Formats: sequence, C-alpha cells, structure tokens
Amino acid sequence: MLKPRTASLLATWAMFFVCLTSFGVEPSGPSAARGTAGRVVKASSFGFDEADATRALQAAIDSGAAKVIVDNVGKPWIVDPIALASNQEVFFEKGVEVLAKKGGFKGTNDSLFRAHLRKNVTLTGYGATLRMRRGDYAGPDYQKAEWRHVLDLRSCEHVRIRGLTLAESGGDGIYLGTAKAGVPNKDIQIQDVVCEKNYRQGISVINAEDLLIENCVLRDTAGTPPQAGIDFEPNRPDERLVNCTLRHCVSENNAGGGFVMYVPPLTAASAPVSLRFENCRSVGDGPHAVAIYTGNPPDKAVRGAIEFTDCTFEASKNAGVLVGNKPAAGCRLRFIRCSILDVAAADEHGAPIVFMANAGATEPLGGVAFEDCTIRDRARRKPILLHDVTGGIGLIDVSGRLTLQIGDESKTVTITEKQLAEWVPATAIRAIPRLSLANMTIKPPVAKSKEKTASLDFARLRQTARLALYAAPGDDVLLRVRHAQVAQYGGSDATLTIVSPSGSQMQQVSLPFQRESEIRFRVPASGLYRLTADVGLNCLQIVSASHTVYLDGEAGPIHLMSSPGEFFFWVPAGARRFGVRVFGEGLGEGVKAALVDPQGRVVEQDDDIAQLRQFEATRPDGSTGEVWSIRLAKPSRLCLEDHYIDLRGVPPLLAASPDAVLRIDP
Repeated sequence: MLKPRTASLLATWAMFFVCLTSFGVEPSGPSAARGTAGRVVKASSFGFDEADATRALQAAIDSGAAKVIVDNVGKPWIVDPIALASNQEVFFEKGVEVLAKKGGFKGTNDSLFRAHLRKNVTLTGYGATLRMRRGDYAGPDYQKAEWRHVLDLRSCEHVRIRGLTLAESGGDGIYLGTAKAGVPNKDIQIQDVVCEKNYRQGISVINAEDLLIENCVLRDTAGTPPQAGIDFEPNRPDERLVNCTLRHCVSENNAGGGFVMYVPPLTAASAPVSLRFENCRSVGDGPHAVAIYTGNPPDKAVRGAIEFTDCTFEASKNAGVLVGNKPAAGCRLRFIRCSILDVAAADEHGAPIVFMANAGATEPLGGVAFEDCTIRDRARRKPILLHDVTGGIGLIDVSGRLTLQIGDESKTVTITEKQLAEWVPATAIRAIPRLSLANMTIKPPVAKSKEKTASLDFARLRQTARLALYAAPGDDVLLRVRHAQVAQYGGSDATLTIVSPSGSQMQQVSLPFQRESEIRFRVPASGLYRLTADVGLNCLQIVSASHTVYLDGEAGPIHLMSSPGEFFFWVPAGARRFGVRVFGEGLGEGVKAALVDPQGRVVEQDDDIAQLRQFEATRPDGSTGEVWSIRLAKPSRLCLEDHYIDLRGVPPLLAASPDAVLRIDP
C-alpha cells in the first residue's frame, strides 16, 4: 500500500499530465517514449538539435505514437537516415524542411526515409519538403551509387503519401521495391506530391499491387539513367505491376523519358500487368514521352494490359511513343483519345510513334491500338516508324484511327493493314545465316605479339561481353581487362566465365566495377577458349593479353560502345557470299561503316547507320580464304554510342589486325 504522501504526489503528477495533454502538449524527456500509443507527439519535444535532429525525429517515430508532428521550428530538420514505423502518421507542418545531413549518407543504400515490411504508414506534408544533397553524392568522398532515395518503401502495405515535395536525392524521389520475395507493395496511394531534381527517377516502381499515383508532378530528373519521370521496372519474374493507376500526373523536363515501362524481367508466367494512365501529361521530357519495353519472343513477354486515356505527350526529343520488342501476342497496349504534339522536332530519324525490334527479338511487333488519337507534327513524315535490327521481323496488329495535323492541314486516317504497310514497308534484307564454329577446323594464329593483341583495347564491349582466344597445351594465359563505367550508370561487380574448347566451365573470375582485373589460367588442351561476362549498361575493355584475343559473335551481334576502328575477319574458302550487319541503337545513335576487301579497297560504305544495314560481298572465285575488314567511324550527324556488328556467312570472330585473324575452315 502506498504511503499517503506518495499517493498524493502521484495524484498531483497525474492531474498535471492530464492538463498538459488536454492542451495538446506532450511531455519531453525519457517518459515521452512510453505510454503514447494512440496519441499525438511533437517531434521537437524529444529534443530538437539544429545541428543534428536525427535523434529527436527517430525517437518520436519510435515512441509508438499514432501521429508524429514534425513541427516548424524555423530551421531545417537536419538528419541522417530515418526508419519509419507501422501504424503511424508522420505529419510535416507547412514550411518544414527535412534535410539530409551534410557528409552523411555514405552507404550506397542510405535513404532519407526508409520503410521495409511496414503497414499503415501515412506521410502528410502540404507545403513541406524532404530534401537530400544530390550534388554531394557525386563527389570524391562518396562511392557512386543510384540508391540513395528520399523515400525507400519495400514490401509495405497500406501507405499514404500526400502533399510533400521530395527533392535532390542520390537516387529516386520515391522507390517502391522488394524487401521480401513474393511480397509486393500493396495498397499504396501517392497524392499531390512533387518529385523534383532527383538523380535517377522521380518515382521507381519495382513491385506494386493496388497503386494509385494522383495529382503528382515529376520534373527535372537528371544524373544517371534512366532519368525518367516515373519508371516501372521489375527486377524478377515474381514481382508484380498489378492494378497500378496514374491519374492527373505531369512529367516534365526530365533528362530521360516521361512514363517508362521496362518489363523484360517479367515473362508469360508472371502475374499479368495492369497499368492505367488517365489524363496524364509529358512535356519536354528527354528521348520519349512514353516508352514500353517487353521481352520477345512471346514466352518472354508478360501478358496483361497497359492503357493511356486522355493523355498528352508533347515536345519530347526523339519520339512521342516508343514501343520496344513488344510482340503482338504480348500484353495489350491501348491509347485512347491521346495527343502526340510536336515531338522529335529536330530529329530527322525520329517520329511521333516508334517501334523498335532489338537484337534477340524473334516475333513480329504489335498488339497496339490508337483509338481516336491526334498527332500534331511540324514535319511531313510518316507518323509511325519501325526501327528493326533483326532483318525483317515486321509489324502487325496495329489498329485505330489517327487525326494527323501538319500546319493548317488535318486529316483522319484509319490504320488498316494496307495503310500500315505504306507507312512501314517490309524490310528487304537477304537472309544469310550466322555460322557456328562447332566442327570447324581452326589453324593457330600467325601473330602472337602483345602489340597486336593489345590494340583491341579500342573495343568497348557492352552488356554481354564475349571474347575468344586460341591457346596450346601448357600455355599460361594472362589477360588484363577493365570493367569500366559508361556515363553515370551505377554498377556492381561482374563475373567472367572461362569455357574450354570442349564446352566445360573451367574458371570464374570476379571483375570489380571501375577497376582492372587480372585473369590467369593454364591451358590443358589446344583450341578456342571462350570468355563471357555480363557487364550490363557498363562495358568491358581489354587492357593487355598474352595471346591474341577476338571479339566473339557466335551467340549474337557484338555490342560495342563508342568503338571506332577497324575489325578484321576471315572469309574461308568456299564462302562465295557473306554479309556484315551493322546498326546503331536508333533514335539518335548510329555509326559510319565501310566494308573493305583484302586489297584495302572500300567495297561498300554508309553513314549515319541507325537501322540495320547489311553490307554484302559476292566472290565469284571463292576457292581461297582471305582477310576482310569492317571499318567503323563516328557518324556525320548521329551520336556514336551503342552500335553492333553481326557477321553472317563467315566465322563470327573479329581481330585487331590482318595477321591476328584465325584461319577457320568448315
């Protein structure tokens, strides 16, 4: 039993506590974090420090209160990364700025606010700003990365974000990712939000179901690709883009696209996508206002539907709508009463609507409807362009009705098969097969000098880098390669795999990002050794080699990045006709090329090659083998970035000099 004096003191304190809380004031100090469930707390009552307010803000969130008020104290809330809690609203008063601490956020995944596997989270802040220090993260004191987000949500449920401005991140304004496999972000609403001057995207959606983004502005994204207003980009087949809606949103002045859907990781076995855009607008975004990429062939392409209704796409640089690799049998794509206005105004290789068939696509593109849409164009050109690097994949199942406005002229055209064939005529490219090296006879290379082999250092191999070298038993092979960065793309370590002439895996070597690596192995048997590494959007360069190294095109086109120079190849006896396919990435990226005979004469050449160009040679007397070459140079008008070489009808290996070429006979 309590003593009378003790009981009296407790009663007095209880009455004082009731009086304080009845006026909306919360006690500060150690007791503030206890007994506050269902209550409202002010973050400043936990001890605001103008130099570092992390402790106060995190303590308020950890208090268990139902609502945390981040009050306007007249100065920024300077913080290190903050973790959000379930079953809580964080309310930012008007004029509040939460600012990333200078010199902090050294971790590549450090985000201003983070919620992983949380439920019932609300962030409200009309007139408030959450701001990071984007410029600092590109400096020498920071490891380069693209994941320092303002708001990082992963596998969360029932989240509401309203009224905030999210600015100047080292990644995305908002990231909706995965914390636990099989658990998407579910029931997420983002309303009246501005994402501006972020480094990678305004918003990235990796995994979401029942998502609403409404009355939001996504602007001025720049730093590292894709640099989009919003990018829907799953990483794995088990992730989802289901019942996602954008309504009354504006994407403007982003260095990348406006509304981007990059979904090749989703397949026909994934949950069908369902994306809907209503009354949205893209103005002055980078290469395109809208871009949709899927897998191809159909088993690699997700099913479902993507719809744009009453949307406007204006003043993007290369295309209004870009559809990449989407097979006609894939997800359905509909544009209803949409307007494409004054796009690709300065790009003679662009168009209002562009379809792209990239390397690896095997099925015709299509499955798109343009229902009562309007195109306003400053140039007299075809409204639809097919950029096809496959050699005749074709475009089918495109329907609808377009109103075309050029100057004072206007006409409405129904898209029929005949009309589509007029706009996009079939590509006439001779079908010459790519040869397999299996069962061919390989003669050792003539040249072995390091000078010759090292000259391949001008070749920058992108995505899947494939190399080959010939070695004899007992040889010690030594290569130095560099896993180099392209532009501002983030990267991680890659793995290089070495395969023996028999097809067995011999060794795997780690290739640290932005560093040189040494590759050593002893040769057990004579033959061609293959080396493969997936370096993604960055590139692999040969620094030096003990043996002659070749670029290997047997598995597909050789993907180069800004690699002007001359590449030599072997035309074996009996090969009377062969082809060399050259193409750029399209939409402003191309290459200049020339096919050169053994005497050094240019047989055929072309400039500004964006779409597939096949150089062909016919040899009346094909009784002997000989060395030919393909010269690549900077194009006259287009940008030299991504370009490809695809050898047809000859052994698909490229060397740096005539003497280094492998003599290979069927």
